[in-house]
Amino acid sequence: VQLQASGGGLVQPGGSLRLSCALSGFPLDPYAIGWVRQAPGKEREGVSCISSSDGSTYYADSVKGRFTISRDNAKNTVYLQMNSLKPEDTAVYYCAAGPGGNGSRWSDTGWYDYWGQGTLVTVSS
Repeated sequence: VQLQASGGGLVQPGGSLRLSCALSGFPLDPYAIGWVRQAPGKEREGVSCISSSDGSTYYADSVKGRFTISRDNAKNTVYLQMNSLKPEDTAVYYCAAGPGGNGSRWSDTGWYDYWGQGTLVTVSS
C-alpha cells in the first residue's frame, strides 16, 4: 500500500498548481482520500477530502472556493487543483487514505491509515 504525491513546486501568489496522488498496491475505489498540509512550525491540518462512497467532497474554510479535489478511479489517482494560491498556502502537502469510503472525518488527521511522502508547495514572489 503506497501513496505517491507529486506536483509541488514554487509558484507566485495568485498562481495555480495541480497535485497528484497516485495509489499503488490497492485499488483506489474503496477509500476516502484526503490532502493534509503542514506549514513550517505548525501542526498538520486537513485541507480536503473526497469520499468514494458517494463522491462527497470536503474543504477547509481557508481553501474553499480556491481548491478542487477530484478522483480518477481508472487511473488510481486523486488530484488537488489549487488556484489563487496565497503565501499562507506554503506547506508540505501529504495525501492520505482513510479506513473506508466515507470521508466525513476528513479533518481529523489521526483518522487516516496510510500516508504518502509529501510534496512541497511554496507560494512566493
